[in-house]
Amino acid sequence: MRPGLLAAIFAASTLCAAAQQPASSTSSEPPVALTIYNENFAVARATISLDLHAGRNDVSTNEVTTQLEPDSVILRDTAASPSAAPSFRILEQNYDAAVVTQDWLLRKYEGKTIEFVQGNMPDSPTVKGTIIRAPLPQAQNPYGGYEPPAEPLIEVNGQMEFQLPGVPLFPASTDGLMLKPTLCWQIDSEKAQKLSAELAYITGGLNWEATYNVVTGKSGVIGKAGSTAAAEENADVVGWVTITNRTGADFPQARIKLMAGDVAKIQPNVYVGAMRPPMAVAESVVVNNQVTQKPFDDFHLYDLHRTVSLQNGETKQVQFLEAGGVTLKRSYVYDGADPNRQQYYGGQIIQDQNYGLGSLNGTENKKVQIVEEIQNTEGNHLGIPLPAGRVRLYRRDADGQMEFVGESVIDHTPVEDAIRVTTGSAFDIKGSRRQTYFYVDDSRRTLEESFEIKLTNQKSAPVAVSVIEHLYRGANWEIVEKSADYTRLDSNSIEFPVQVPAKGEATATYKVRYTW
Repeated sequence: MRPGLLAAIFAASTLCAAAQQPASSTSSEPPVALTIYNENFAVARATISLDLHAGRNDVSTNEVTTQLEPDSVILRDTAASPSAAPSFRILEQNYDAAVVTQDWLLRKYEGKTIEFVQGNMPDSPTVKGTIIRAPLPQAQNPYGGYEPPAEPLIEVNGQMEFQLPGVPLFPASTDGLMLKPTLCWQIDSEKAQKLSAELAYITGGLNWEATYNVVTGKSGVIGKAGSTAAAEENADVVGWVTITNRTGADFPQARIKLMAGDVAKIQPNVYVGAMRPPMAVAESVVVNNQVTQKPFDDFHLYDLHRTVSLQNGETKQVQFLEAGGVTLKRSYVYDGADPNRQQYYGGQIIQDQNYGLGSLNGTENKKVQIVEEIQNTEGNHLGIPLPAGRVRLYRRDADGQMEFVGESVIDHTPVEDAIRVTTGSAFDIKGSRRQTYFYVDDSRRTLEESFEIKLTNQKSAPVAVSVIEHLYRGANWEIVEKSADYTRLDSNSIEFPVQVPAKGEATATYKVRYTW
C-alpha cells in the first residue's frame, strides 16, 4: 500500500467532512442573483446565514455549482460598511465539486477490496478484487499530444488483471462522499455572532443569447409601383433571450440580469468537475413590458425584474422585445470580387493581374445578396440597445402563411444604428464582373486597371443594386474614369448605385490608377 497516495486522495474532502456547521438559507432571504454574460459564465450572489461562536468555526454550503471558480469566491458580512473592519476572518477555504463517477470511486478505493458483479442478471455471480491501481485520465504529453489512459490493475484470486472483472459495487457508507458541490471554510470569529453574509463567485456553465423573429406582411411594399428605390415593408419584431444552465446546480429561485457586451474574461481550459447534463425541454416565459435595460460601465445590463426557476440542464426563453409597425427596407448588393483575397497592408503594390478577380469555389461569383435593413430608432418603434444574436426573417405568402426566408447574425447594435441582415441570394438578379484593362508602368510607379460590372434582372419590376468594389492593390488610388458617381465606403472600398430595369440589364464601369 501507498499511505501517502491514500492521504492525498482523502485530503480534498477532509475540511469539508469536518465542517459540521452548514451555512443556511431561509425562505425570508432573497433568491440567488445571477448576472449572466453571453460568454458562458455568470456571477452568482446568494445570502447565507452564519451562526459563529468565538474562535475557529468549520462552515460549509452546498448552494454552489460544479463549475465554480474557487479563486473568485467572496464571502463578506452584508451589514458591515465597506470601510469597517471585517467581523470575521477566513483562515482556509476548500471547494469540492462532488462529481461522483465510477473512476472517482475506484481511485478513492485504491488498495481496498470490493466486490464486482460478473453479468447483468439478478443472480449474476460476484467476485472480490483488490484495486491495485484505478484508471487514470488521459494526460497531455510535452509534444501537444495525449498519452493513452492508464489501465486499471485489479488483483483477483492472486492474479493481476488489466481490466475490471465486472461492475464494481461500492459501500453506501463511503466516507467523505458528497453528491453536491460544496464550499467549506475555516472561519475565525472574535465573538459569538449570528449574521447574514453575501456569497459571490464566478461560475461557468451559464450562457444567454438573443434571437429576433421579424415577420412581414404579405403585401409589404410601401414604395411607389415601378420605383427603383429600396422596397420598404412593415414588420413585427419579437426579441427573445435564451438562457441555458449547464452548471450542475439548480436555482429554484433566481433573479436574473443579462450583461451584453464583449467583457474580457480569461477562459480556463477546463472547469474541475464540469459535467454536461442532457438537454432539457425549453421553457418559454413571456415578460411583456417588464424587461429593462440600462448602461453599465461600457456595457448594457438587462434586468428581467422577476424571479424565475432555472434548473440544471434547462433552457429557458424570455421575451424581452415586442414592436409592431417597424419599417424594414430591402436592398440588393453585388460584391463580385474574390472573397478569398488578402487585404493590402502596405509595402509594394500588388501587381498580379488576376488579383481580386471574382471567383467562388472556382466559378464566377454571380450572386446578388438580399439585405434587409432596420433602423434602431424610436421613430421606427425600437430605439433600445439590442444585444448580439440571430435574426430570423419570415414573410407571409398569398395565403397568409408565414414562410422562412433567411437568417443572419448581428453584432451588438446601439441606438440610432442600423441592423443589416443578409438573408440569402436573389433568384432573379445576377451579376458578373470582368477586367477590361490592365497596365503597369514601373518607371512611373503606376498601375491602371478597368472593370465592367453587368447586372441582369428577370423580375417584373426594376431594382436598385449596390455594387461594391474593393481597391486593395495599394494604399494610394484614384478613380480616373467612371460610368456613374460612387460613394467611398472606407479607405479601400467604393459603392456604385446601379438601377436595373425590369426584364433588363445595366452596366457599371470604372478605371482606377494606383501609385507608389
